[in-house]
Amino acid sequence: MSRAEHGGIISRVVALLFLVGVLACLYLARHPLMRFAAWYWEVNEPPDHADAIVVLGDDNFSGQRAARAAEIYKAGWAPQVVASGRMLRSYAGVSELIAHDLQADGVPAYAVVRFPHNGANTISEAQALLGLAATRHWKRLLIVTSNYHTRRARLIFGRVFPHDGTLRFIAAPDADFDPAHWWESRAGRKIFFLEILGDLEAHWELPRS
Repeated sequence: MSRAEHGGIISRVVALLFLVGVLACLYLARHPLMRFAAWYWEVNEPPDHADAIVVLGDDNFSGQRAARAAEIYKAGWAPQVVASGRMLRSYAGVSELIAHDLQADGVPAYAVVRFPHNGANTISEAQALLGLAATRHWKRLLIVTSNYHTRRARLIFGRVFPHDGTLRFIAAPDADFDPAHWWESRAGRKIFFLEILGDLEAHWELPRS
């Protein structure tokens, strides 16, 4: 065996050992990395006094978005809560469910603004809410949505709404998505990967501000 061949074998062995080492490190660090990936999606800004609190549609089975919005309302941060939601039938939709949950959580009926719309996704929901905010002359909004959805919601609303107002995004816990252990459940894995696709779609569809 020539010296060149011998050196080539050593180089390949070193490269292989390096690759094995990197893979071993990634395996050992997989849980912290997956937790970090999930926490990246969450934006949880402190509430400030606003014109209204907006609960984005498609709350989970437990109504945790509505529950978080009710907490904020009862703390005195805004005088009204918008129950935003897509229509499911011509006579009823998600908005009615969220309004019911808000009242069950202690928000008086006079403070609940039902806002049914035909938005099929967060982009169209933001566009519909822009019209509502303009009609009501609202400039400061607290947007409540599920923890995994907050970063994408901030991206979308930041592109759709004008920059002369103030939007704050508040994360509600979600029973189907625990950032510390999302990979351990089918629902958690599904939400995580769908959120990646949703974020890519939002970047693709929305114009740059």
